[in-house]
Amino acid sequence: MSSLLTWSMYVIVFGALGVLALRDRAKAMQAVKVAVKSFVGIFPSMLAIVGLIGLLLGVVPPQVISRYLGRGAGWWATVTAALIGAVMYIPSLVGFPLAASLLRAGASIATIAAFLTALVMVGTVTLPLEIRHLGKKMALGRNLLSLFFAFVIAIVMGMVLR
Repeated sequence: MSSLLTWSMYVIVFGALGVLALRDRAKAMQAVKVAVKSFVGIFPSMLAIVGLIGLLLGVVPPQVISRYLGRGAGWWATVTAALIGAVMYIPSLVGFPLAASLLRAGASIATIAAFLTALVMVGTVTLPLEIRHLGKKMALGRNLLSLFFAFVIAIVMGMVLR
């Protein structure tokens, strides 16, 4: 299924690029340049995270991951994953493969949902910038509300996707 989805995405993207190239070659080239620049910018982070995941999964047996992050680990695993996601400053594009690897190794869906949601919604690293531009009350409120909803989403995902 995922292979079919992957190839479908390739067909859609390259098909759209082909249509754009037929309509406006300069814009198509500009789009390719932006895509390559984005890829080159994110590649070192992605490589480091994927390498770290490989080392982690090579050293830590799946049973250990399942014991600390799996369904039997209880809500502490979900709380820990949400807090880790809240303080990590990695692109979500890199967080998704990490989450998939942890899920395959035995982490629970609720724990992964909390991690990914907090990773995307909570801005611990960018909090000083938010405070400067939005004010302390708004920035802290937004981040606390985002963390709260990370737990709500984790609970719902855990119930729906058992």
